[in-house]
Amino acid sequence: MVSRPTRLAPPLECVRLYDLGSGLDGIIAIHSRTLGPGAGGCRLWSYPDLDHALADAIRLAEGMSYKNALAGLPLGGAKAVLRKPEGAFDRVALFRAFGRAVEALGGAYITAEDVGTTVADMQDVASATRHVAGLPSAAGRAGGDPSPWTARGVFESMQAAARFALSTDLAGLTVAVQGTGNVGADLCRRLADVGARLIIADPNPTRRDRLAAVHGARVVDSHEIATVEADVFAPCALGGALTRAAALGLRAKLVCGAANNQLASPDVADLLMDRGITYAPDYVVNAGGIINVSAEYLGEDENAVEARVSAIAPRVAALLDRAARERRSPAVVADEMAEEAIACAERVAA
Repeated sequence: MVSRPTRLAPPLECVRLYDLGSGLDGIIAIHSRTLGPGAGGCRLWSYPDLDHALADAIRLAEGMSYKNALAGLPLGGAKAVLRKPEGAFDRVALFRAFGRAVEALGGAYITAEDVGTTVADMQDVASATRHVAGLPSAAGRAGGDPSPWTARGVFESMQAAARFALSTDLAGLTVAVQGTGNVGADLCRRLADVGARLIIADPNPTRRDRLAAVHGARVVDSHEIATVEADVFAPCALGGALTRAAALGLRAKLVCGAANNQLASPDVADLLMDRGITYAPDYVVNAGGIINVSAEYLGEDENAVEARVSAIAPRVAALLDRAARERRSPAVVADEMAEEAIACAERVAA
């Protein structure tokens, strides 16, 4: 998980969430509201303690500020992280309590699905607040599970990045996919459909092996996936996959995946560039989900989502071209572009 330098202020607000009766325990971090209300999903994970949850919430909220700014959305950045209770718990009660906490913020934060949460969870949240997206949608309207839109944006970005970095389409390339959850599995399907060869890793053997059987993928251990012989490495699990050690051992010439905060430390971006490895910044390529969330919250239709998601890959191509011309890391260039978008809005507001 990366904590990159930024010219932006630290989180505007960190809200402690705790409800003994339901088991709710976590943090909402709101990083920026310059462009609009803070928006970002709700993650349910087995954090060892509150300090780890807080650190993750702050990093993820900052990433959402950058993601929403570069996607051109009228949203700031925020994130909720909830500590998964040990043992059995009442999931409905937990998410209704979370909904009450979101409602208490009066629209400063808009939530949706993230790692460990579902459409059904967001329906429980919606019983207590209207500041939630990722709900079942009416025909033609934006809404529902945002993960297919995330996967589509990553896939199309990977196509564009492969043409830039490898001078070829994805057919026949070997892609190492780390994580086969909703987004990773959808990405694997799209890659298999165009003739890419798959290497996959996931700590969940049931879903991993099922996916491997469907697509003829080679399975490796999670600690091997970043350094296998492949053309593309696609981190689609939790953040921090690209440590210095992983970057030094990376054989792929392109990194493009759905995970947030892929760089374990900021210097990894320069290390990748020094090794001639193209990095497609995570928050640029994985914006499809929040684009769908934004359209749902604003009452827009699927055509609006389609148009904005279709713009992700051209944005990635332009970013990679600019970074190459300026001989700088795409990660640094993307950060500057996002920060300037937010700064422009601040100047207009002033």
